[in-house]
Amino acid sequence: MLSTPWSRRAGLRVPIVNAPMGGVAGGQLAAAVSAAGGLGMVGMGSAGSASSLAAELQQVAGTFGIGLVDWVIRQEPELLDTALQARPALLSVSFGTDLSWVALAHEAGIATATQVYDADGARRAADAGIDVLVARGGEGGGHGEATVATLPLLDAVLNAVSVPVLAAGGIASPRSLAAVLAAGAAGAWLGTCLSACSEALTTDAARKALIAARETDTTATRVFDVGRDYPWPQRFPSRVLRNDFVARWDGREEELAGDAGARAELAEAIAAEDYGVAPVDAGQGVAMITGVEPVADVIERLCAGAERLLARW
Repeated sequence: MLSTPWSRRAGLRVPIVNAPMGGVAGGQLAAAVSAAGGLGMVGMGSAGSASSLAAELQQVAGTFGIGLVDWVIRQEPELLDTALQARPALLSVSFGTDLSWVALAHEAGIATATQVYDADGARRAADAGIDVLVARGGEGGGHGEATVATLPLLDAVLNAVSVPVLAAGGIASPRSLAAVLAAGAAGAWLGTCLSACSEALTTDAARKALIAARETDTTATRVFDVGRDYPWPQRFPSRVLRNDFVARWDGREEELAGDAGARAELAEAIAAEDYGVAPVDAGQGVAMITGVEPVADVIERLCAGAERLLARW
């Protein structure tokens, strides 16, 4: 079975961690990833709360992790408290510069992770005591810097630090998984390729959009965060499927912020699951999604295929 020194130390059968995607990675997805031999992460995104985390944690069993957003836990400290009390195997907090939460996690005996986007950020995180870094390339779906691609970023981060580094961004096939492992990643942090799985919180309409999408159908934009008045830092746009709302408002974010009608339209579209207007997070590996599958089948296909490819060398 495919493994790395880090995955074996972590007690995992495969070097796979699911990205803690808000609105996608709930307790069922996390439980399925862990059952398949990886580390399942419950994600709390922009709308995360202590109560919603507690509800999702009722569905996990065994080993699991939790992923949080920095600015969200600043607004609701109880969310971090709830995560710490749950004693996950791994706590990830990303999209901020305050790493004071690391000491709190370590005091509770919890390993820590955070996403990084360049070598300097990797060094700062390692110096702060982060146990595992996630080198998230610009190909990745959802929020993150869109400046450096996954393989160049992985090179830079591996050269900068000695802690284990998980690769993220555009990893959606046996080939891409084999590539990052051959390059030295301790494992893969998978998002988009699991987002249409039957255990995900993704709506059926969003699954259809993901299955229909090509690798050229995504873009990094801030329009949905501006349209929902989410205080995401400008450096972290979200990679999503292109749609009519992006076409109308990308590059006009200031105007959008003052347009109550457009913001109301977006809210109504999200409620109605109208993805011609509402957002669907997706990375550039989205074309690898060809149907709705159980998590176990996706992970088995990726790992078995990557193992065969690596064995050829």
